[in-house]
Amino acid sequence: MKKVILGIMIAATFTACKKENTAVESSDEMMADSITVPESTENTVAIIPFKKIEVSPEEASTLLGKKNNDTLYVNNFFATWCGPCMVEIPHFKAKMEEMKDQPVKFTFIDLDEKGDWDTKVKKFAEEQNLSNHIVLLDGSKLTPEFFKANFKEWDGGAIPFTFMRKGDKTDETLGAMSEEMLAEKLNSFK
Repeated sequence: MKKVILGIMIAATFTACKKENTAVESSDEMMADSITVPESTENTVAIIPFKKIEVSPEEASTLLGKKNNDTLYVNNFFATWCGPCMVEIPHFKAKMEEMKDQPVKFTFIDLDEKGDWDTKVKKFAEEQNLSNHIVLLDGSKLTPEFFKANFKEWDGGAIPFTFMRKGDKTDETLGAMSEEMLAEKLNSFK
């Protein structure tokens, strides 16, 4: 059984989520496809209440376009229903802790449906202590022009997607990143 679970996790790591516009028969089926991020085993930390901060596509473009030469901006597009997204979140959290005294800003751009923002996204943000790092983007408002204007390769067809920028240097990664891959990409901006 462990080999089956490990095989599924490895397969999920090397693929990306693509949410189709088809009706889901039940929320239980959707949750069965998700991988839960393990809870932290560190000392108990006070839960930061989730504040619902919605950004428009224009505001997201501004966020993505920040070009401060002293700060590395790491923007991760994810959704709570995306298994590979959930697999890579602990890697980001570890790097956030490791780099907390460096000029790095991590932002998680949530693409869940609006109906899930007050429930699933709120619960996820608070359980993972990411409330101060998540903004909400209504994916139904994104057009092909949004992707062409902000990215060289990503067309919005699948997540997770990570966009890093420091000054004029950028990096785009489609699919879940391993801890080693994330470290390598972050180190390339030093």
